[in-house]
Amino acid sequence: MADAKPIVMPGKPANLATPAGATGVLVLASGDVAWGRGFGAEGAAVGEVCFHTAMTGYQEIMTDPSFAGQIITFTFPHIGNVGVNPDDIEADAPHALGMIVREDVTQPSNFRSVERLDGWMQRHARIGLSGIDTRALTRRIRTGGAPNGVVAHSAAGEFDLDALLAMARAWPGLEGMDLARSVSTETHYAWGETREGGPWRLGFGYGAGDGGARPHVVAIDYGSKHNIFRNLVHAGAKVTVLPAEATFEQVMAQNPDGIFLSNGPGDPAATGDYAVPVIRQLLETGKPLFGICLGHQLLGLAVGASTTKMFQGHRGANHPVKRLSDGAVEITSMNHGFAVEQESLPANVRETHVSLFDGSNAGLELTDRPAFSVQYHPEASPGPQDSLYLFEKFVESLRGTNE
Repeated sequence: MADAKPIVMPGKPANLATPAGATGVLVLASGDVAWGRGFGAEGAAVGEVCFHTAMTGYQEIMTDPSFAGQIITFTFPHIGNVGVNPDDIEADAPHALGMIVREDVTQPSNFRSVERLDGWMQRHARIGLSGIDTRALTRRIRTGGAPNGVVAHSAAGEFDLDALLAMARAWPGLEGMDLARSVSTETHYAWGETREGGPWRLGFGYGAGDGGARPHVVAIDYGSKHNIFRNLVHAGAKVTVLPAEATFEQVMAQNPDGIFLSNGPGDPAATGDYAVPVIRQLLETGKPLFGICLGHQLLGLAVGASTTKMFQGHRGANHPVKRLSDGAVEITSMNHGFAVEQESLPANVRETHVSLFDGSNAGLELTDRPAFSVQYHPEASPGPQDSLYLFEKFVESLRGTNE
């Protein structure tokens, strides 16, 4: 396509011919079609099309299990410019279905790069689409909500648009979908024994725990990012990770000092069918509990609140959140398409943080139990580190429980 000019053509796909040079296409369930250039794996993937405003960290974003079932539109135009490396991952493989970007992936320029982004995408069977007017697509999502869509790549430029449209319209959407089972660990393990323990530092890599007596955190993995566990270790805990469907008895058999509820994808109400009864039992033990993102929503459900699907969601590394205890503003990393409904919070739950973008709930704590949670990602990766204190707050609350 001349000058990499994006083309957005609403209408019936059967009436559209592939433009010269187009090797990729986005087909929305509405019938809107956007042509571009495919990269990474060939094929087609269907999911929810969302947008992400972070300027850095595309590798961490693609490997965040919370993005299962989603195709990410990056609003920052230069995606791929620093390549990829084996350290900047939040799971062992990408969980986002694909990515949509403005500029073509270029030769990386960064001393840590070991591979091009497009090669990494191909190796992990993920589809990319460049040459798209991502500003127009982002506006479409902001005004119309996050749509279902298909991203497809064919080096020969051959597409069955009617079939792709049918795929987009047949996909049921994230509402009512439990995805935690599909991204969770299949067995329990001790974090740091088979993986690096603490946060990464330039020239040193990932640190390890210092050994000795440490409060024991049992983390229920609904699709956790690795950097959450690293920050728990850095704050002074040892961490054991259990699958999403772990029972109350399995959690307590680990003799935890505290329980962590991780982030993850999908509809919290669907995951709550099996997670909420366990969380309610855990709350009754009186042990400290900390939740992030999906874990925050599940804690809300466990205490009697309700959750709802957001119109466009919050995804980015620049989201301001107000801490209600002192009015301080934290710049946070967010990735969620569901939220806890504020008006549904029961009397024994206090709202602790709110989004300054739309006023939605961003944190809560119980007044009669040592439990709290936040909607955003204090571990960042990518994003600012304004909220790392929450890991220290949680681990400090465990100090007396293991003596």
